[in-house]
Amino acid sequence: MLPKKISKAVCILSWNSRFTTVLFMFLGFYSWSQEVEPRVSPDTLNLQEVIVLAPHKLNHYKQDKPLSSIDDYLEKAQRVGMIKRGRYAWEPSLNNMTSERLNVTIDGMYVFGACTDKMDPITSYVDVSNIEQVTISSGQEGTEHGHNIGGAIDLKFPEAKYGPKKFKSSLDLGYETNGNYKTTGMDLAYTNTSFYLNLDGIYRHADNYEAGGQEEVLYSQFEKYNVSGQMGYLFNANHAIEAHFIYDKATDVGYPALPMDVSLAEALIGSIGHNYQSDSTLVKQWETKLYANTITHIMDDSQRVDVPIRMDMPGWSDTYGFYSKLQAERFHHDLSLNLNGYYNRSLAEMTMYPNDSSQPSMFMYTWPDVRTWYTGLYVEDRYRFTPSKILSASMRLGYQNNRVANDEGLESLKIFYPNMGDDKNRMLFAFSSNYHFVKKDFDAIFGLGYGERAPSVSEGYGFYLFNSFDRFDYIGNPNLANEKSLEAQFKTNYRLDHFQIGLEASYFHIMDYVIGEIDPTLSAMTIGANGVKQYSALDYATIFDVYLHANFHFFKRFLLHSALGYNYGKGSHGGNLPLIKPFSYIAEVSYTAPYFNVALQLQGNGNQSRYGYNYGEDETPAYGILNMNLGHVVPFHSNKLVFKYGIENVLDTYYSTYADWNNIPREGRNFYINLSVVMN
Repeated sequence: MLPKKISKAVCILSWNSRFTTVLFMFLGFYSWSQEVEPRVSPDTLNLQEVIVLAPHKLNHYKQDKPLSSIDDYLEKAQRVGMIKRGRYAWEPSLNNMTSERLNVTIDGMYVFGACTDKMDPITSYVDVSNIEQVTISSGQEGTEHGHNIGGAIDLKFPEAKYGPKKFKSSLDLGYETNGNYKTTGMDLAYTNTSFYLNLDGIYRHADNYEAGGQEEVLYSQFEKYNVSGQMGYLFNANHAIEAHFIYDKATDVGYPALPMDVSLAEALIGSIGHNYQSDSTLVKQWETKLYANTITHIMDDSQRVDVPIRMDMPGWSDTYGFYSKLQAERFHHDLSLNLNGYYNRSLAEMTMYPNDSSQPSMFMYTWPDVRTWYTGLYVEDRYRFTPSKILSASMRLGYQNNRVANDEGLESLKIFYPNMGDDKNRMLFAFSSNYHFVKKDFDAIFGLGYGERAPSVSEGYGFYLFNSFDRFDYIGNPNLANEKSLEAQFKTNYRLDHFQIGLEASYFHIMDYVIGEIDPTLSAMTIGANGVKQYSALDYATIFDVYLHANFHFFKRFLLHSALGYNYGKGSHGGNLPLIKPFSYIAEVSYTAPYFNVALQLQGNGNQSRYGYNYGEDETPAYGILNMNLGHVVPFHSNKLVFKYGIENVLDTYYSTYADWNNIPREGRNFYINLSVVMN
C-alpha cells in the first residue's frame, strides 16, 4: 500500500497518465538505478555522483539517448535540477541552489559566462563529444577547485590513452521529430605508445518545438557548432604533457521565456598541462595546468515582432588561470593538495534604441568591467583506520580581489553607494569532514561542513539587470558580506542479493543569504518592470532535501528501479525560497540482453504548493510523463553499429515544471533515433 502523501501525488496527475502512474509507482518502490551498483569499496565511497558519457563504449546502447546534450545528462542526476528558459542552454542547480552558489568547472578550469541574464551557463559551451564524464559533488565536498555553498559540477575531459598504434573513428547521426532536431557528430582518434591525438566535432540544429497538444513554442530554435581537440605526449613512464582546446559557437538561439534572444554565443577554451605519475614515490600524481578562455555573448531582440524599445546587450568574459594539484600516500594517509588561481574580466553593456528615430539612443554598462583575481589552496587528508572505516577532512583558504576598471561604470554605481572604492578584498574559508563506514551489505557516510562564497559579479556590481521572472530591475551591492553555510550530509545503502535500497539527505543553514529586496525609493529603467530590487541579505535561509531510492534485479535480465525526492527551503523572513524542487519521483522497468535493451519509464513531480511568491513564482501543477527507449548493437568484424530509438512523453502531456522560467511548457511527444558507426 502506498503512503498517503504519495497516493495523493499520484491521483492529481493528468487523466491520460493515471493508469501508468499507479502501475509504475508501485513497481518503483523496489528499485532505482539503471545498473546494479557494485559493492562499495571504502577507497571510492564519497558523496559524489558521476555521470558517464563516453558515447562510444560497448554499453552505449543502454543510455536513453546517447546524443543528448550535456543538459539532458545532468537532469538525470538526483540532486541536479535544470532551469529552462528555452530548449537550449539550461542552467544547472544543485541541492536547490543556482549558479551563484555553485562551482562549475571544465576539467578543473574556471570559465565564466558573459550574459547578465544567465543565458549562457558554462555547461552550454561543451558537448558530449568533448566530455567523458561529469562529477557532481554535494556542498563542501566540492571545494577542490573553488569555494561554493551548494556544491560543484566538474565536466571532465577524456583520460589520456596510450597504447599500440591504432586509428579509430566514429560517426554519429541523430534525429528528433519534435522541432525537426538534427545532430551530426564525428570523432577521429590516433594512438601509439607515446602519443595520442583526438579530434571531434558535433553540429546541432533545431526549429521551434511543440508542447503537448501540438502547441508551437515560438522562439525556441537554435543552431550550434562544437569542435575540440586533445593531444598528449608521453616522455617516459612518469612524465607526460597534454593540450586541449574547445571552440563552441551557437547562433540564432531563441529563448521563449525571455524578452530577448541570442544572435551569438561563442567560446574558445584552451589549456596545456604536465602530468607526473609514479607508484614508487611518496607523490603518486602531480598535475599542473595553465589555461585561458574567452567568451562573447550577444543578446538582441531584432527577431521579436513587438517590443517597446529595441536593445542590444553584448557581453564579454575572459579568464586566465592555473592549477597545480598532487596526490600523495603515506602510511594510512591519502593526501591531496590543489593550489589554483584565476584572473577574470567581465564586461557587459546595453544600448537602447527608441522606436522614434528622432530620439537619442541610451547606453550604460550593466557589468562595469569587473576584474577578479582569486588564488586559493585546498588540502584534503583521508585517514584509513581500517579498510572499512575512513575519516576524511578537507580545507580551502582563498583570497579574492574585485576591481571596477571602468570609470563610467564606477560612477554609475556611486549613485547608490557614494563611499564605495574601486576594489574590494575578501578572504574565504571552507572546511568539511566525513566519516565513511562500510560493511559487507551496508555502508554509510556522515558529513559536516562550513563554507563561504563571495557575491557574484551581478550581485556585487550589476547595474539595472532586468529579471523577467519577477519583473524587477536589479542593482548590485558591493558591500555585501560573504555568504556562509553550515551543512550536514548523510548517505546510506543496504544491499541484499539483487535488492538495494538507499537514502540520502542534506541540510544547509545559510547565513547572510544573498537575495534581492525591493527599494520603493528607486524607479525602474526597464519598460513594464514592477520596480527595483537591490541585492541584500537575509539573516539566514535553510534548505533541506532527502532522496529514497531502490533497485531490484529479477529473472537475470530485468531491472526495476525508482527514486523519490522531497525538498524544502525557507528564509528567515518566513517566506519560501525560489526554485525549490517539489516532491519528485521516477520509476522504470527495463530488460537488457548482450546486444539489445528496452525500457519503460515514468517520471514526474507533485504540485509546487510551497512557491516563492515574492520572487515571481506561482503554483505549478503536478505532472507525470511516460517515456520508452530501445537500443541494440550490430557488430561487424571489429566495428559496430549502435542504434538507439524511442519516444519521449508518449502521451503528449502538456506540462510545465517548477524550473521552467515563466511557466514555459516543455516538449510534447517526441520520436527520436540515434545511429553511431564505430570503426576500430
